Amino acid sequence: MTDNDTPSHSPSRRALLGWGGAGLALGAAAAGGAVAMARTDDDPAPDTGTAIPFHGPHQAGIATPVQDRLHFAAFDVTTDDRAEFVQLLKDWTEAARRMTAGRPVGEGGFGGLPEAPPDDTGEALDLKPSRLTLTIGFGPSLFEKFGLAEQRPDALVDLPKFAGDNLDKNRSGGDLCVQACADDPQVAVHAIRNLARIGFGKVVIRWSQLGFGKTSSTTPEAQTPRNLMGFKDGTRNIAGTETDRLKKFVWVGEKDGPSWMTNGSYLVARRIRMHIETWDRTSLQEQEDIFGRDKGEGAPVGKAKERDEPFLKAMKPDAHVRLAHPDANHGATILRRGYSFTDGTDGLGRLDAGLFFLAYQRDVRKGFIPIQRNLATDALNEYIQHVGSALFAIPPGVRDKDDWWGRTLFSKEA
Repeated sequence: MTDNDTPSHSPSRRALLGWGGAGLALGAAAAGGAVAMARTDDDPAPDTGTAIPFHGPHQAGIATPVQDRLHFAAFDVTTDDRAEFVQLLKDWTEAARRMTAGRPVGEGGFGGLPEAPPDDTGEALDLKPSRLTLTIGFGPSLFEKFGLAEQRPDALVDLPKFAGDNLDKNRSGGDLCVQACADDPQVAVHAIRNLARIGFGKVVIRWSQLGFGKTSSTTPEAQTPRNLMGFKDGTRNIAGTETDRLKKFVWVGEKDGPSWMTNGSYLVARRIRMHIETWDRTSLQEQEDIFGRDKGEGAPVGKAKERDEPFLKAMKPDAHVRLAHPDANHGATILRRGYSFTDGTDGLGRLDAGLFFLAYQRDVRKGFIPIQRNLATDALNEYIQHVGSALFAIPPGVRDKDDWWGRTLFSKEA
């Protein structure tokens, strides 16, 4: 597809068959894909099963109401052909546009030439869109390729080594990432699987992570979710309706760096293993002292309600909430979208489980890095360990049907 080619949105016979199980109205399809209408960050949370609009100034999957399931994948680029890579970004964009609307990729998963592989792997044909969002990011190592060195933002730094890190290189880094969030795990897995299939010969998955049980919320009226330690997480998280806080702490401004990043963000992904068995033998009082909140209501020490303003000095000096609070970090604030994970056992009878931490911010040097450094003395560190790490520049959203992921960076091809 050339730069001026626009993918067709007319419904094929196979696409119509796919829509029958996806719960999309044919009227929306006849209107030219109206399900992919422009999105705003203060849209109310849609019902489970509906489609999240793909187009907008910012990528969906950041301020969007957090879905229940995650499939996150980091990719390494294997092609050295810049034009081939740009075409892949365009192909991925079209596939993402269709999948987030509940439509199959290309001509679908069946009904075509029996001698050729189908365009879609087919396992999501009978499923609803499930609020699927797909969010792409570019890692520091990508800027060592395709002559992009001068376009690497200053904020896309190499993360320093933090106290207690025990990082596995096989679960860290990556040239690209795609975050797939949905309320149905099969929808999220289907999305990553099909993007990987489309990218065969040009990219390869470096590592991936499945997540369940969201551990943070961007919807203020929703009940605060709990992590695997049983404590409410994300009480003070930035809400998708707080446009002022999003602008201040999450979205990259016009003067923040290279122009291609305007309206984008930066993502830190950390795989944090919890020592579940040790934690489960810790007294309730000690657990509450470690967090600085009670386990039932989630209220900060000395307060009655979860959302009461915490009095940090009432907490122990090494309490997690006290050390992570913006007041203890010169106002540093991040937007969290973490998920719990459990990946079997470690061979010693212990659960390989914990938190897949996802944090979006306007500048990692003013967000995650100072906060994580301040957590060096966190009492919680006895029960957790960071074992995977990655940082990505998240470009702005796809504006319309003619736009594509990464266009603002690869402007020579735009």
